[in-house]
Amino acid sequence: MGIFSRFKDIVSANLSSMLDRAEDPEKMIRLMIREMEETLVEIKASCAGTMAASKRIGRELDEARAKADLWAGRAELAVERGREDMAREALLERRRHGERVETLEDEKARADALVDQARADIGQLEEKLEAAKEKQRLLIQRHKRAAAKHQAQGRVRAAGGAEAMVRFERYEQRIERLEAEAGLVNPSRPAEGPSLEDAFRRLEEGTVDEELAELKRRAAERAGDQTGGRSGGAAAKGAASADAAE
Repeated sequence: MGIFSRFKDIVSANLSSMLDRAEDPEKMIRLMIREMEETLVEIKASCAGTMAASKRIGRELDEARAKADLWAGRAELAVERGREDMAREALLERRRHGERVETLEDEKARADALVDQARADIGQLEEKLEAAKEKQRLLIQRHKRAAAKHQAQGRVRAAGGAEAMVRFERYEQRIERLEAEAGLVNPSRPAEGPSLEDAFRRLEEGTVDEELAELKRRAAERAGDQTGGRSGGAAAKGAASADAAE
């Protein structure tokens, strides 16, 4: 049957390679699942038709057997009554219905075989369909995780790229411009108090002034000492000259 050959083609298809070539793996999987479901419906419908035909053949077979038995009984009755001519005619009818029985038995056997094959194919396709649905679920999850990972990596690359740094610099320049404009809008605002650095600088300057004053004082003392020493030496020299004159 053509339906069964189509079923084998679907089952033997390489799902992974088809997904690799597909632009949208999820869509491809859905299409395959739908095709398998449609094939299953067709096989079930065909199986139902074959089962109906088998039942019809069975009814015709029962009728043919009944008629063959009927004409066999009539042939015996005709012999008992001495009607050999009628017995011959009854036997001919019995043979005709017997041939009909044999033909119907062959048809019934072939129909039953098709029903058995259809039921086996239906069971096999249902198993493959369940396996495909499970694989669909797993592949869709893998596809979503891969897509999310790819998107995250793209965002990381975009955030660390030169374009992102340019945007940050542009935002920084914009903020600096806004701060400058805010300072121009209110120029009369008093300046902020001295910073900690300024306070320490003034403190250090005061210490330097004190050291400078101390250095000046020491220099003056040394100058005074030197002046006093020169005056004492001159007086000693004068006294020595006086003694020599005497």
